[in-house]
Amino acid sequence: NDAPALAQADVGIAIGAGTDVAIETASIILVRSNPLDVVAIVDLAKATYRKMVENLLWATGYNVVAIPLAAGVLYRFGILLSPALAAVLMSASTVIVAFNARLLRLPK
Repeated sequence: NDAPALAQADVGIAIGAGTDVAIETASIILVRSNPLDVVAIVDLAKATYRKMVENLLWATGYNVVAIPLAAGVLYRFGILLSPALAAVLMSASTVIVAFNARLLRLPK
């Protein structure tokens, strides 16, 4: 009888020991039958959102600096960014964003 509500909810959470219909309909299934795991789910969602914002800010800041450099804004001062260096900087940005996302897995 929970399946229609779980299907309509933005995020449906079912306990693993629940009915098969509820488990199939839910977005998240708690493996252990511990309702306190919902708190862990919410904490993980908040941490994920924070990392997403951090990565978005990093990528925006990087692009604000790197795109004009790649376009040659400093050429009048004799500074020209070579394509190879631009590729290294772009790769470094990707590595930094990926490493920042991996920090979610570290225990606090």
